[in-house]
Amino acid sequence: MKIRLSRNFFIVFLADIGLLSCSFYLSYMIRFDFQIPEWAFENFIEILPYVLIVKVLCFLFFDLYKGMWRYTSLNDLVNVTKASTIGVFCTIVLVLYLNRFEGTPRSVFIIDWCLTLIFIGGLRFAARLLFDQFSDKKSLKSFTKAILQIFHKKHRESTGVIIVGAGNCGEKICREIRDNPIIGYHVSGFLDDDTAKIGRKIHGISVLDSIDEIEYYTDVTDAKEVIIAIPSASARNMRHIVDLCTHADVKFRIVPGMGELINGRVTVNSIRDVEYRDLLGRKPVNLDQEKIGGYLRKKRVLVTGAGGSIGSGLCRQICRYSPEKIILLERAESPLYEIDLQLKKDFRHIEIIPVLADIQNEDEVETIFNDFHPDIVFHAAAYKHVPMLEEHPWKAVENNITGTLNMVEITDRYGCEKFVLVSTDKAVNPTNIMGASKRIAELIVQKKNLDARSETRLKIRSKTNFITVRFGNVIGSVGSVIPLFKKQIKEGGPVTVTHQDMIRYFMLIPEACQLILQSGAMGKGGEIFILEMGKPVKIDDMAKDLIRFSGLEPGVDIKIVYTGLRPGEKLYEELMTANEGVVPTKHDKIMVLNTRQCNIDKLSENIEVLKKLVKSRDRKLIVDQLTKMVPEYTPV
Repeated sequence: MKIRLSRNFFIVFLADIGLLSCSFYLSYMIRFDFQIPEWAFENFIEILPYVLIVKVLCFLFFDLYKGMWRYTSLNDLVNVTKASTIGVFCTIVLVLYLNRFEGTPRSVFIIDWCLTLIFIGGLRFAARLLFDQFSDKKSLKSFTKAILQIFHKKHRESTGVIIVGAGNCGEKICREIRDNPIIGYHVSGFLDDDTAKIGRKIHGISVLDSIDEIEYYTDVTDAKEVIIAIPSASARNMRHIVDLCTHADVKFRIVPGMGELINGRVTVNSIRDVEYRDLLGRKPVNLDQEKIGGYLRKKRVLVTGAGGSIGSGLCRQICRYSPEKIILLERAESPLYEIDLQLKKDFRHIEIIPVLADIQNEDEVETIFNDFHPDIVFHAAAYKHVPMLEEHPWKAVENNITGTLNMVEITDRYGCEKFVLVSTDKAVNPTNIMGASKRIAELIVQKKNLDARSETRLKIRSKTNFITVRFGNVIGSVGSVIPLFKKQIKEGGPVTVTHQDMIRYFMLIPEACQLILQSGAMGKGGEIFILEMGKPVKIDDMAKDLIRFSGLEPGVDIKIVYTGLRPGEKLYEELMTANEGVVPTKHDKIMVLNTRQCNIDKLSENIEVLKKLVKSRDRKLIVDQLTKMVPEYTPV
């Protein structure tokens, strides 16, 4: 039996000797009601060395000096119990051999066994608790100081925080802060509007008062930061909390909603600064997890535009349902590298396959399908910048129309189970080239679904269900107006708003991606699903909110300049045309359109004409052809 004779070993050994001696002495004290007779004390002194030797040998035999105390577990407690039991038994046998219990009460050994378990086991678990709490303390001086801090409510070396919300989310954050001193925080208290919670404690920390008292308690407790831990807070409540924190001149951050969390777990690392999207008050999405998992789990999933805002969000959400592999198709190398790196870090059990390719290249797409044989395809790749595509309409045709056609044809050829097109509200009564190109992409998907249903030829695999999901703007997407406003505010203004009455629908990226997956699960083929976008937001109000959010006053500190509508823009967006009737679904945030097919019979011929016009780079001819293919398209 090898024992490494280090300094730590001698410290542990001496501690055990001291505890074993105390245990045996206390056993005599308890046996004689804390008045040990002289003859009993002499007997104690005589047999103590034998007891220590026997017990230490048992401890060595059961490897009690080989374990690392910082990782003490239930298994170590079992070994302590075994060693103590065998030790007491051997001691009884030895004493019986030496003096046949003359002058030694038998009950002493039973009491000693109990005390040995408490002292030896307690020492090891106390050491683990100290290591867990103060693992970053290296020197003996720092360690001693850390122990003394246990008896103080304030940790001078850490930052005090007030947690707003004494629910499950707040409890999880408090527990992690308490268990990880490296974080550098200590919780000074909770605030909650639930009167039943005020005055009670969570992990020994009081729920101090209502949320309205943020300013008072940040001052009294000297807290430097507020953590908002109410994921389900309404827009009104969130604005109220932000106003209180701003008035109190204290830094504030937020725990995001569950949909935004990659692995669904609330941790300190997930806390971020409050952003405009948090003021929208979007309610959490209820998903049919079983149904979504049923068509994604153990499947090969291909996502086009995987490096974009929606594409990367889809990839994160898909990985939560454990597909066999996910193929990331992206034409831009930097975004592809970033999403590949992130997914491989967060989902190590899933095969992540990054593919640098272009959907406009039919041969490249064919090779990808031949190599990986995807079961499910999410087509999120598209050009989306309205003014840019007004200047380059041929690019809208090449990417949004020809690229979609390539994906649809090859998906059908390889017999994938489902194809989901990510569309936009700009496809409804379009006034710009981007919207018209996305409307034609919708028609391509609808036509292919009809063709697949009417074909009589045999296929090796089941026919593909072609589905479209249409929704409005998402906050946080590339090219969103919010980053532009933030940049202008940071530069001191002015903030440029196109029109005072312009309104847009907004939703969060995780919310949109979750509903896309839900729509994919519900779709049987040919549907155009519409996502519930909530109330429209005035862009002018958004700009003013962001200025106030930065601690400034609109029109005073930062001017707002109205520049007029840009080419292709309209004051408001629509989610459906007059010819489309809405049919509710089982999901309260998803509707399906009863669509009227438009020019679908001559769609293929018209697309071929469009492809030829693209080569000429003649904007007028391309726009004329788009108008012919989409009668509701009205160029502005």
